[in-house]
Amino acid sequence: MKAIRRFTVRPVLPGPLAPLSELARNLRWSWHAPTRELFRCADPAGWRAAGGDPVRLLGSVTAGRLAELATDPEFLYRVSESARDLDAYLRGRRWYQERSGDGVPLPAAVAYFSPEFGITAALPQYSGGLGILAGDHLKAASDLGVPLIGVGLLYRHGYFRQSLSREGWQQEHYPVLDPDELPLTLLREPDGGPARVSLGLPGGRTLRARIWQAQVGRVPLLLLDSDVEENAPGERDVTDRLYGGGSEHRLLQEALLGIGGVRAVRAYCRLTGHPEPEVFHTNEGHAGFQGLERIRELLPYGLDFDAALEAVRAGTVFTTHTPVPAGIDRFDRELVARHFGADGELPGIDTERVLRLGTESYPGGEPGCSTWRSWGFASPSAPTGSPRSTAR
Repeated sequence: MKAIRRFTVRPVLPGPLAPLSELARNLRWSWHAPTRELFRCADPAGWRAAGGDPVRLLGSVTAGRLAELATDPEFLYRVSESARDLDAYLRGRRWYQERSGDGVPLPAAVAYFSPEFGITAALPQYSGGLGILAGDHLKAASDLGVPLIGVGLLYRHGYFRQSLSREGWQQEHYPVLDPDELPLTLLREPDGGPARVSLGLPGGRTLRARIWQAQVGRVPLLLLDSDVEENAPGERDVTDRLYGGGSEHRLLQEALLGIGGVRAVRAYCRLTGHPEPEVFHTNEGHAGFQGLERIRELLPYGLDFDAALEAVRAGTVFTTHTPVPAGIDRFDRELVARHFGADGELPGIDTERVLRLGTESYPGGEPGCSTWRSWGFASPSAPTGSPRSTAR
């Protein structure tokens, strides 16, 4: 039975321990051993029970233990030093800023799209190599000072955990995740309401999503969540599981990631004053539809489709580590036409022009049998015939 409403109780930290909240919610602790050691020392047994998750630890530590720590001079000194170190890390000049100081023209911001991010087990939004790669990209960008903005989806069931039955069969279990129990903050409008993006769907339906933010060192990670009351049940389930569902479900996930992701980045920059991205990087083709949204953005400025396509290509990076057919999502032309026609999203763009971008025949398939490949838009420097050169 689904709960009517969930409540999350957060502890009120004593004043001297207040910096622990920011230290726990900035995921730099996941690769910064001194910060992890600070939390472990706060409550060794609680740290083990929390699985090394500072947010869960702070939610379970007793009031008595907090009062004891608030009067421990040595622990308070370590808290103060850790907070000062994090502040210096977030505000100081790093490699990227030093390069900018040399007069080298560098992008003010880069948007980095991926269907999964493996930052830490405390934020279970990944399944394997692609997610770990994306997570490492964010961590490295943070350490180097590269102004990345991560963009992904918030899966309410994460990725399954597996066990074996007595008969030796694999069994999958999907844990239900509550965003309020994760190291996330809801992006809000000035009036306090949640910031949202929406996509038009066939039949006059609308797919809406809230925007959650995780802070990965210096890098904000935006995660879109379609499990909102305004959505119909089918739309609420769009972000239910990583790599789940049939073809149309996956198409909706990738449209939300790509098109909704661009709109989420615009909302984030508008609300925080962060510079707008000059480069859009898609990690695998799952966010390939972001190119269509950026083309749509340029059309009101007098560019035709082909000119807008070239402008978008010039600011796009696409990388893949699975350049084989089995690793690439393919969608039927009819499905794409239905969702990107006059009755769906991007009604101002000619559907046939969209379909020609990624249409090709199946190797060995029937003549005229074609699909739309969600590989994204190629970097203009990619040689013809390479896995990067996929926008046709």
